[in-house]
Amino acid sequence: MAVMTPPGAWVIASSNLGKISEFKSLFEPFKVDLIAQADLGIKEVPEPHPSFVENALVKAREASRLASLPALSDDSGICIEQLQDRPGVHSARWSLIHGGSAGDAMNNELVKQQLHGKSSRAYFFCVLAFLRWPDDPVPVLAQASWQGLWLPEARGSAGFGYDPHFLPDGQEETAAEMSPSLKNRLSHRAMATAALVEQLLRLGRLSAPAK
Repeated sequence: MAVMTPPGAWVIASSNLGKISEFKSLFEPFKVDLIAQADLGIKEVPEPHPSFVENALVKAREASRLASLPALSDDSGICIEQLQDRPGVHSARWSLIHGGSAGDAMNNELVKQQLHGKSSRAYFFCVLAFLRWPDDPVPVLAQASWQGLWLPEARGSAGFGYDPHFLPDGQEETAAEMSPSLKNRLSHRAMATAALVEQLLRLGRLSAPAK
């Protein structure tokens, strides 16, 4: 059965519930109706490219095509210095592509093994892409990084992915210990969203929130 979408709605080209929740919170001041692609019966697409930018565009174009809506996509992950900036684009599937089971706990356990139980400089990286339609020739892109340390021992139960092992620079709490409101001010996704919003406002593709 077709899902009715409100005028001005965008599809989020992600099936990650944590990311979807963060996006809805970050865009809430702009009164944009963000609809998860899964709610429209759209499945995840392969992410075959070596860069975050290419994968973000692939996801946005496919979601926009299938939903017939503007699309917002994210490709992000953690880059760990001692692992030559891996897992990177493979962050969500790091354990799976090494023959293990899927899931956040398994991904973090594999990183811990690869680092021999030690910490490492690391950063979260995020690329956002916004398309007005599937073949939009001028997609709006934004990117940001969140610098810190990957810790061998998990701390905190909030967040998702590698958050319990990531201690941002200048903070005493891991990304999984801090409140959602604080994370949504500091994170790579928050910084990339701010940069994207600035461009969308300048281009007239987003309306400023009412004061």
